[in-house]
Parts: sequence; C-alpha cells; structure tokens
Amino acid sequence: MRIAEVVEEYGLSADTLRYYERIGLLRPVRRNASGVRDYGEEDCARISFVKCMRGANVSIEALIEYMQLFDEGDSMLEARRQILIEQRDAARERLQRIQAGLDRLDYKIAHYDELIAQK
Repeated sequence: MRIAEVVEEYGLSADTLRYYERIGLLRPVRRNASGVRDYGEEDCARISFVKCMRGANVSIEALIEYMQLFDEGDSMLEARRQILIEQRDAARERLQRIQAGLDRLDYKIAHYDELIAQK
C-alpha cells in the first residue's frame, strides 16, 4: 500500500505515519524503486495496533518501549505483558474518572429536569 492508501484505510495523516516511523513505532517502511513508501501487511498490522492503543490513550513512550520489546522477540514476552497490564490499569483509572464525571452530569441534568418541570 502507498501512504495515501494507508491514510485512507486507517484515518491517520501521512505526517503521523512518518512520525511513527521516525520514533520507532513502525519499522522503516520498505520503499519501491521510486523511493515511495510501500506498506506491507506487517506494517499495516503494526499501524492498526498502534492506532488502537492510542485510541485507548496509551502513551507514546509506553508504545515505543512495547514495540522495541516486540521487535526483540519472544524472550521479552513477560516485559511486554507487564507494559500492557500497566497501561490497562491506567485506562481503567481513567474510565473510573470519566464514569464519575458522567454520573455527576446525569445527576445535574436530572436536577434541572426537575426544576424545569416544576415551572
């Protein structure tokens, strides 16, 4: 896939893809004879994973460390697992804070519904 196709498929900008490659989230992407990036299946699988993790608000730093360990192979399974556990726990904490905010919003909306209904 060319970069424009990857942009369309994954909803990331070309600049983001180049940035991910530059910081090591993506391996250097193979280029065709004209020097144009040619994303393969493995590249796309990594893009999909990174996009999913960023959607869960996993930090760039944690992702970089995870991908470096991933590239080192199965000898790093436990270290990769630990990163994922830490990021999952952080995501759960964020969800709890978000849920508390939603609960407060629901409470306030219900309160205003009552006030408006009384008028």
